[in-house]
Amino acid sequence: MNTAFRKAAKVLTLAAAATLPFALPAAAQAKSPPAGCTGDEKTGTWLNVVAEGMRSSDGLLAMTVYPDKSSEFLAKGGSLDVGRIKAQKGTTRGCVFLPKPGVYVIALYHDENGNRKFDRTGLGLPAEGYGFSNNPSTIAGLPTFSSVRIAVPKTGLTTRITMKYP
Repeated sequence: MNTAFRKAAKVLTLAAAATLPFALPAAAQAKSPPAGCTGDEKTGTWLNVVAEGMRSSDGLLAMTVYPDKSSEFLAKGGSLDVGRIKAQKGTTRGCVFLPKPGVYVIALYHDENGNRKFDRTGLGLPAEGYGFSNNPSTIAGLPTFSSVRIAVPKTGLTTRITMKYP
């Protein structure tokens, strides 16, 4: 039985080794951030952001990263970074560097007029498209902090955020 076990182990080892050359390129790609990734690249940790349902290619998509602190969520000066990329109608793909693996909040807005501000109506309601990590409901107002927290345990993961327009 010991011989049968050794033969099975050898077959499994050979099978794993045979797939290794094909796995290496994918692993190597995961170690390099996409071109145009915004933020501090020295951290080596990034998150791919896919904004779906973009109304137009006008302006910019602002990708705001917040720390895992409810007191800083949507607070003036509370963000870790704001990256901006050219908007693309339908789906806009971007990337943001994060300080390290951990828990964060991602908030997006479609800055259609390119003024680098989240515009609001006279009543204080959003005048531009927006979205949050985990796609929480915003029918009754701003989402809760707990509903937008996203775990990023390793680099190179992707989050998909559906844009909402007024």
